[in-house]
Amino acid sequence: MSTLPQDLEKKGSAGFVYRDESLGDAQISVTTIDKEAIGEDGKQEGTRLKKELDARHVSMIAIGGSLGTGLLIGTGGSLAAAGPVSILISYSFVGLLVYTVMSCLGEMAAFIPLDGFTSYASRYVDPALGFAVGYSYLFKYFIVTPNQLTAGALVMQYWVSRDKVNPGIWITIFLVLIIVINTVGVRFFGEFEFWLSSIKVVVMLALIILLFVIMLGGAPNHDRTGFRYWKNPGAFKPYTGIPGDKGKFVSFASVFALALFAYTGTELCGIVAAEARNPRRSVPRAIKLTLYRIVVFYVISIFLLGMTVAYNDPLLLKAKTMSTSAAASPFVVAIVNAQIPVLPHIFNACVLLFVFSACNSDLYVASRTLYGLAIDRKAPQIFAKTNRWGVPYYSLLLSVLFCLLAYMNVSSSSGQVFNYFVNVVSIFGLLSWISILITYIRFEKAVRVQFGDKSSLSYTAAMQPWSAYVCLGFCILIGLIKNYTVFLGHKFDYKTFISGYIGIPVFLICYVGYKVIKRTKLIKPEEVDLYTFKAAIDAEEEEGKIVDEERKQRLKNGRYTLEWFYDRCLGWVF
Repeated sequence: MSTLPQDLEKKGSAGFVYRDESLGDAQISVTTIDKEAIGEDGKQEGTRLKKELDARHVSMIAIGGSLGTGLLIGTGGSLAAAGPVSILISYSFVGLLVYTVMSCLGEMAAFIPLDGFTSYASRYVDPALGFAVGYSYLFKYFIVTPNQLTAGALVMQYWVSRDKVNPGIWITIFLVLIIVINTVGVRFFGEFEFWLSSIKVVVMLALIILLFVIMLGGAPNHDRTGFRYWKNPGAFKPYTGIPGDKGKFVSFASVFALALFAYTGTELCGIVAAEARNPRRSVPRAIKLTLYRIVVFYVISIFLLGMTVAYNDPLLLKAKTMSTSAAASPFVVAIVNAQIPVLPHIFNACVLLFVFSACNSDLYVASRTLYGLAIDRKAPQIFAKTNRWGVPYYSLLLSVLFCLLAYMNVSSSSGQVFNYFVNVVSIFGLLSWISILITYIRFEKAVRVQFGDKSSLSYTAAMQPWSAYVCLGFCILIGLIKNYTVFLGHKFDYKTFISGYIGIPVFLICYVGYKVIKRTKLIKPEEVDLYTFKAAIDAEEEEGKIVDEERKQRLKNGRYTLEWFYDRCLGWVF
């Protein structure tokens, strides 16, 4: 703990700068606190998060955040709408975009982990962009958390009808559980999510093996499907009312919205980096493993799904009209067609687990995003206050209040509400990715201008900055065309249009409004603050190197121990 000297020097948009002799030439910029006592992290007492997440927590939270209803259930609508090869290409392509976004985010988070995307954008680009992306991301999680709670209640209807037990009962139970988990501290949250995500990984691996066996004819019906459904009814499905290749292309382009929803949440590691020990080790590891996991859990599972379920399967078409439960999952269609008993019930339990984990992590992200806005002076300072466990309790409380929206959904057409929410969430998620890419491009340019090159960075993303520009272009394109099919029918579907594009005007209003009111300017590369808190992270990295050396020596001397086995084998998956 140290106090700021009285002779603070104003330095443009970077805030107040002073030099601490104990940190050598490192400059400390004070942008988000008053002239009071601060710690090494630059935060006042009572506004600090706890750095209690290990590398394994960050790694599993990153993949666990995206394994949810979008993959298990949303793929059914995609398959029925466009066919097996269309969704294989679209999900693989979006996966490549996700990996690029994650790599860009990882390079910034490994350099200096900040409190959410609003802090990165405000620091490296423009405070107005930080305001826009911060609130866009917050709106996304204010919406998706109650939506996941509703999904959990609908999953329970697979066993207990809503006539016997009101869905509000299940929503209440799930809500109380995730509040408890998020209240007791990030260490418990991280441990809980690690094991939940580990179970999710095991389920996905088992599902992939099951689909492979079904495809080869190893199921009770002994029907060897192979590539049958790629030939009949076909690899690409024409859009309704538009025959031929043109219709196939329209269908292919229409499934990107669901592909976006399936991957949303992968960027979660950029949020948890602020509460991770030695982020320069844990964050790059999580990013590198993301590519392998995207290939395994998304590409391979969707490839096998298209080989075991036809896009015109009556059960799949029926599932599109069902609520969000195992009955609506294309994977259950494959299991039922293979005549495997009992397994649909087991799979429904797995879907419930996936949904509950998503609820838990979504509430966490909502509270931390609001906390990040408060720390960056873009939300009331009361939301920056933390308890003794490092939990921003006022931010958590407001996030919980928005969860009560779930009770509105149970009295409406839940399946339709779910689709509208998917639309809203996907556009806000895409806008967040676009903002991350813009922020990275400015960050990368500032590093080259001020440091000469990127050799001093502990982690550098591959093929940069060109891949960021290419990815940014495709993300913008997808954002513009994601719901263009509303213009193709005889009747204009205004509800889908509004839910699909409402995020864009909201984002622009936030950006322009803040820029006009606060009169902010784009920060020049030579004026970008690359020093605030860098000394503290450098010191943490040096301490981490010592710990890593001790760990390497321990693994070398203790081969075939549980730690060695996890590092060499299980660590690549879990």
